[in-house]
Amino acid sequence: MLLAKEFPNIDSAASEIVNLSAIRSLPKGTEYFFSDMHGEYEAFLHMLRSASGMIKTKIDIALGKTVSSTERENLANLIYYPDKEIKRLRKEEMITDEWRRLTLYRLILVCETVSAKYTRSRVRKRIPESVAYIVDELLNVTEDVNKDYYYEEIINTIIETDIAEHFITLLCELIQSLAIDRLHIIGDIFDRGPRADIIVDELKSMHDVDIQWGNHDISWMGAASGNWALIANVIRISMRYNNFDVLEDGYGLNLRALAVFAGETYQNDECELFMPHTLDDNVYDPVDTKLVAKMHKAITIIQLKLEGQLIARHPEWEMKGRDVFSKVNFDEGLIGIGGTTYKLKDCRFPTVDKNSPLTLTEEEHELMTVLANSFMHSEKLHEHMRFLYAKGSMYKTANGNLLFHGCIPLDKKGELQSVIIQDREYSGKELLDKLDNIANQAYFLNDGREKEYASDFMWYLWCGPKSPLYGKDKMAFFERYYLDDKSLHTENYNAYYRFSEKAEVCERILELFGLDSEKGHIINGHVPVKIKNGESPVKANGKLFVIDGGISKAYQKATGIAGYTLIYDSHSLILAEHKPFIAGESEHTPNIHLVERLKHRENISDTDKGSELQEQIDDLKELMKAYRSGLIKER
Repeated sequence: MLLAKEFPNIDSAASEIVNLSAIRSLPKGTEYFFSDMHGEYEAFLHMLRSASGMIKTKIDIALGKTVSSTERENLANLIYYPDKEIKRLRKEEMITDEWRRLTLYRLILVCETVSAKYTRSRVRKRIPESVAYIVDELLNVTEDVNKDYYYEEIINTIIETDIAEHFITLLCELIQSLAIDRLHIIGDIFDRGPRADIIVDELKSMHDVDIQWGNHDISWMGAASGNWALIANVIRISMRYNNFDVLEDGYGLNLRALAVFAGETYQNDECELFMPHTLDDNVYDPVDTKLVAKMHKAITIIQLKLEGQLIARHPEWEMKGRDVFSKVNFDEGLIGIGGTTYKLKDCRFPTVDKNSPLTLTEEEHELMTVLANSFMHSEKLHEHMRFLYAKGSMYKTANGNLLFHGCIPLDKKGELQSVIIQDREYSGKELLDKLDNIANQAYFLNDGREKEYASDFMWYLWCGPKSPLYGKDKMAFFERYYLDDKSLHTENYNAYYRFSEKAEVCERILELFGLDSEKGHIINGHVPVKIKNGESPVKANGKLFVIDGGISKAYQKATGIAGYTLIYDSHSLILAEHKPFIAGESEHTPNIHLVERLKHRENISDTDKGSELQEQIDDLKELMKAYRSGLIKER
């Protein structure tokens, strides 16, 4: 028996039961929920480093009665950016032994406050081994010791040995680490913003993180699995926002072939419709916007062809109406939609054979082969994709809450909407489980029909009308580019978004996933909450949280804010409403809103982890019975 090897006698088993029972009695750790970062790495990293304003709250609790508000603000900035702040202070000749002494003392007090709910061993695991003993001693001074004198002696020694600034940095990083116990990412790490790769690198360093895939994440995952339409899609979106850094510097994807092809093919075309929307300047590889526009148009035409091919290959998707590119009258620059004929805003299609509009030219095919090879051989890209697969899924249940990016597809009557996958209908939880399996097959299977089908389906997950990640009847991709009539740009949301505003529907969905409908919540992203128009992220009498508030600059004009963080601690559920992040400005404290006070303070015993620990306790009790009965001999 494996358990008996680890706990060879009654005393060792009993000791572990006491330890696990003590852990279950501690307050639950604080969970943080973020959604729809869309590559906006500076804003997101600030939210992590500041724990969405909660570290400032802890500073106020620890030091509010003795330290001025300005000094507390300065200490907060030091905790968020220790290397940067120490460098600045050193340059301004403000670092003295007195500053070191005072800063160390204050950081220890803040660290005590942040770590109060954790066991000593758990805190120690977060401390770098080289200083673990010193920090452990500072945080756990016994009552019979003169605390101030003890602190003073240790702090003086740290200063005398010339490790104070290094030690200050370690304490700041420890506070950051302890402030966020568990991190949930509700999808859409990628696209629009400049450096999704930096966000993923940061997530990889977190101690407890899970990801619920968004449709933009799936687009990149599908591209990494070899889907040409999605390779074209992620490049097109990057061209649309003049975002070369994530492609070239982040993932080492070579776009030279696209630049040469576009420059030659569209050399006499100004490509006015394809001028990029520049939200952030490229740092590493500035590209002339006129060339970007040509590259943008080239990859857009290729994508339209490839998507049409996918739709033709999969009639079961019932998306024939979305193959609009095949319906274009290329001679006259017209298209008929819904019985009405529309004039295209751009009628120059040098690579399109009007008799076979979905066929790639030889040059386009060669270009896509080169681009696909670049995606397949990017070590950094695949390192990040494997992380998304390892930590990610279509949905997650966590401590009674249901987390997913988009929706649970519903029909017009509010009933579960089914999707046909390989001649079988799936809906609800079964649908999401099946799609999770397909996403894994797309990436991890070797070549074969099953791999090809799964890879194709990644595109459907990106934009299909019944995709839980997309949740709209169509992606009006072609219409937005080529047609002036704004009514054609409308993308209608799945009925879920209407019915989910009713508490009883949310409760039914929670029960579908085996959760307590009275206690649990649904937590979504995907749909930007337009707070400036009076919309609220809290819906269905508090059963549903929609936490896409516009971290991405692309959405901030629509939302009026710069994102949300949902914070679930042992006392309450809190929404942090963020202001636009401007690098270099010190004041980014979010507006904090209490949305639900829990009926009682929740301990680890109330969480999923608590249930796991109880199972271990039950197993250990059975082991003790076996020892006492002589069934298993003690060692």
